[in-house]
Amino acid sequence: MKAIKKSPPPVRAIYQKLEDVVGYKWSVSVLQAVAAGVTRPGALERHIAGISTKVLSERLRKLTAYGVLSKQIYAEVPPRTEYALSPTGQKLVHIIAQLNGLDEDIRNANHRASADAKERRR
Repeated sequence: MKAIKKSPPPVRAIYQKLEDVVGYKWSVSVLQAVAAGVTRPGALERHIAGISTKVLSERLRKLTAYGVLSKQIYAEVPPRTEYALSPTGQKLVHIIAQLNGLDEDIRNANHRASADAKERRR
């Protein structure tokens, strides 16, 4: 009997979970706010302009389920909930910062190339 050779999963399948969690509009904003020390849901909603309570709750739930945020519920009256970056979340925020830096480098290079092209036309 011939052995069936397993093919590697498609590239999309490898990154699908990451895209499903981080690829949503507000995920990066939530991660950056938590990284900046904004840890409570009400404070996050005030800090992130334009996010609704429903969307914030959904993003917090997804990011926590994915393991990039940790959730701490305090048994107080009224109950208090705080979020923090997990070690994985800290790595992800660092990668996001690197991507922002790369984007800035690309924009600066494009700006310089555009200015050089205008100068050559003169």
